[in-house]
Amino acid sequence: MPRVYHRPRATNRSRRRGSTSVDTSPTVDIEPKTVTHKEQLLIIPAILTVKQLADLLAVSPIEVIKHLMKNGVMASINQTIDYTTAAVVASDFGYETKEEPESEALLGPVPSEEAGPQARLEEEGAKPRPPVITIMGHVDHGKTRLLDAIRKTNVMAGEAGGITQHIGAYQVEIRNQKITFLDTPGHEAFTAMRARGARVTDIAVLVVAADDGVMPQTLEAIDHARAAGVPIVVAINKIDKPEANLELVKKQLADAGILIEEWGGDVVCVPVSARMGQGIPDLLENLLIVAEMAELKANPIRPAVGVVIEAELDSSRGPLATVLVQNGTLKVGDSVVLGSTWGRIKAMFDDKGKRVKRAEPATPVVIMGLGGVPQAGDFLRVVESEKLARAEVQQRQRRTEQTPISMKAFSLDELSMQIEAGQVKELNIILKTDVQGSIDPIKSSLERLSTEKARVKIIHATTGNINESDVMLALASQGIIIGFNARPEPGARRLAEVGGVDIRVYDVIYNLVEDVERALSGLKEPTYVEIVEGHAQVRQVFPIGKRYKVAGVYVSDGKIGRGTMARVLRRGQTVWEANINSLKRFKDDVREVMAGFECGIGIEGYNDYEEGDVIEVYRKEKADAG
Repeated sequence: MPRVYHRPRATNRSRRRGSTSVDTSPTVDIEPKTVTHKEQLLIIPAILTVKQLADLLAVSPIEVIKHLMKNGVMASINQTIDYTTAAVVASDFGYETKEEPESEALLGPVPSEEAGPQARLEEEGAKPRPPVITIMGHVDHGKTRLLDAIRKTNVMAGEAGGITQHIGAYQVEIRNQKITFLDTPGHEAFTAMRARGARVTDIAVLVVAADDGVMPQTLEAIDHARAAGVPIVVAINKIDKPEANLELVKKQLADAGILIEEWGGDVVCVPVSARMGQGIPDLLENLLIVAEMAELKANPIRPAVGVVIEAELDSSRGPLATVLVQNGTLKVGDSVVLGSTWGRIKAMFDDKGKRVKRAEPATPVVIMGLGGVPQAGDFLRVVESEKLARAEVQQRQRRTEQTPISMKAFSLDELSMQIEAGQVKELNIILKTDVQGSIDPIKSSLERLSTEKARVKIIHATTGNINESDVMLALASQGIIIGFNARPEPGARRLAEVGGVDIRVYDVIYNLVEDVERALSGLKEPTYVEIVEGHAQVRQVFPIGKRYKVAGVYVSDGKIGRGTMARVLRRGQTVWEANINSLKRFKDDVREVMAGFECGIGIEGYNDYEEGDVIEVYRKEKADAG
């Protein structure tokens, strides 16, 4: 394995010395240096100037220009080049290269034994930073009120209906130690940012109401926090209520796999009352202890990198973005790139609306001066100039047009190849079933399939149809979704198609387990995929004779064809599945009916239609083995 090596920037003095040692030999006679660096991996940004490349290679810019000319590229010292061009020049100097991931700067210092000189400088400049904490849990369990009690400000009063409608980032100071809080509208936003590669949270605080206990969204929040690999601290809220039952909540948490310290586990649990202010100091104390154990560090000296928490277009101030600085220091006047937009920071505001000139690691700020509105989860990076920022965004847009979305989950069919290549150690599964009783037997059957090469891991299991939150979790965790008598909702199906998430639906447990076992063992057998062709809503039921009924329907999307397979869905659950044997428009038999029209449908062997039923038409095709 090549050793990762970041060449330190040359000092002005060394640059001046390098610029005087000009090779006067003709361009065509240039040969690569005899000294090779194949044991060192040079990390090169997607866009950089000729001068920056020379600094990375520790050679004169003139040397770089000569090698560019040799390869047919004419560029001046301050002109920008892309990674591919820079890699060719670096190869001439004997380096192996790798393109710098957009999020690499967010990952923190590399251990000294593995790091090159630049990485060691990053580590030496690293200092303790405040923890970033996300508040998660079921709706109306007091997440925002708890944060309100911590900040001692009335944020909740400004929310519509007292429910959080947006993502907010806030910072508090406890005994001269800062803590940054993210207040989210739910785990979906938390996972959506993580699906885009944005790792913003150090600790997740799970808020559970003492009078309500562990609820479905509580379980989902637990699974999303676990999938993110962050430590969980439990805050049992509303302990002041007469109906509060702490022991019941602790038992429910244990059943969900959250074993608190009091019960012999390692999860910190603090009883609090956000309304009364009870237990808040104890909660903050424990958060600082958990953060101290994590040894969170960042380098405030380097140029800033961070992530967009939220963004909006203000009618008077233009595009605004709330960003969380994760490494380095962000300053007014910095030129920045944020996803597909760029700008020069004209002003910054802290969480209280006060103007600030700089923001250090783990500090949330609102920035002004962007050319457009970025998306939540976009990475922020400081670059040397507006010109370089503009060039980088343009290059990024060209690459986006040429390449498909890179953040895609793999399918079950691809699993065997991934395992053989050593790229997959775990198969993450989101399991959705029709009834609670099906979860445990399916989980145990799947987990028993784990092999030495890959382990089956059920990261989320619950009842109900497959929704968009499930797809986002699969995308973020590079997993697949398995439904047992559970159908994907239309929005979830569309999102899965865009993200490449594999959704498998079964009605027989044996078939479900057999498919996963084949994938893990590398067996290649024909598989079939289900293609939904359309949906129709039952608006009226017509009796035909004494025993036969047809459904008068409105085709809401796609098309309905005679002879195709169809299933009758009632409140999201399948009640019948067979071929369409009758399809009429008025009194005429027709072959198919398109969206926007009404028709009469008869399904083989079925007469129990009800108004409000949905008829889903589909076909099965053999999956492409390649």
